[in-house]
Amino acid sequence: MVGIVLASHGSLSEGIKESGQMIFGAQDDVSAVVLTPDIGPEDLHTKLLDAATSFSDPEHVLFLVDLWGGTPFNQVSRILEEEGHDDWVALTGLNLPMLVAAYGARMDKQTASEVAREVYAEAIGGIKAKPESLVPAPATGAPAPAAAPVGTIPEGTVLGDGHIKIVLCRIDTRLLHGQVATTWTKMTGPDRIIVCSDAVARDELRKSMIEQAAPPGVKAHVVPVSKIIEVSKDPRFGATKAMLLFETPQDLLRAIEGGVDVKKVNLGSMAHSAGKVVVSNAVAMGEDDVKTLEAIKAKGVEFDVRKVPADAPENFDAMLKKAKNELASK
Repeated sequence: MVGIVLASHGSLSEGIKESGQMIFGAQDDVSAVVLTPDIGPEDLHTKLLDAATSFSDPEHVLFLVDLWGGTPFNQVSRILEEEGHDDWVALTGLNLPMLVAAYGARMDKQTASEVAREVYAEAIGGIKAKPESLVPAPATGAPAPAAAPVGTIPEGTVLGDGHIKIVLCRIDTRLLHGQVATTWTKMTGPDRIIVCSDAVARDELRKSMIEQAAPPGVKAHVVPVSKIIEVSKDPRFGATKAMLLFETPQDLLRAIEGGVDVKKVNLGSMAHSAGKVVVSNAVAMGEDDVKTLEAIKAKGVEFDVRKVPADAPENFDAMLKKAKNELASK
């Protein structure tokens, strides 16, 4: 039997699994994996892999994931690339019609790929509206041509005022994921998302996953810190509205010291690891993190601590004080 892994932000996957049982009865070889604020990408990766390999036939697994470009999807995509199973496949847009269709399809289909083909059509067909007049007519216009790449513009050309527009600068261990690709992108309106990380720029798999996770209409790039310093001084980027994502405060400090004009930083998440203390449900700090964040603040940079725009900002100074006290008592 084809195994099914449901993966989501929060308890969505658990709720859909429970709802599916109400409609289709109890099911074997189904696992719900949730991303909670207290776990990092590596922990989620382990949970997803453990779920997939626990089934009675682990060679045939269908991942149903909530959001393209979110952390659950990014980790599933990584698993598909790294594990090399011919019949491990994934669909995004997790909803109840998808799961019910999957339960029905796997009764007579032998592979996850066959189940996925049936589920895909059912998932799209499950979107209805009342009244039917709410359903938009099919688009007939041709897509707008892509903007010419900056590389085609001669050196020395000045676009706009010659200075890149940073619509959001964010520190986030998870970099480009669902919260960034949806809420922050809609709020700030960038035309480019630039991940600034030496480590990710050298990792072709992570780089590819990030580029694929960009929301529609926005280009995603992964560059080393030295490159964003160059870009910030290149007048050809004067018409660019960029969202800058940094994995660590150390990378951000290097960029600022190199000349990147950052006036405000959104602190989204910093994952816990050995030697760090937890200061909020999304932020953990070690001694070097505290020193680095204080150095950034000393340069006149304002901090906005929240995961999504709808959250109330947390007190950055109180978080630093808490980190210092807990590190000193260790």
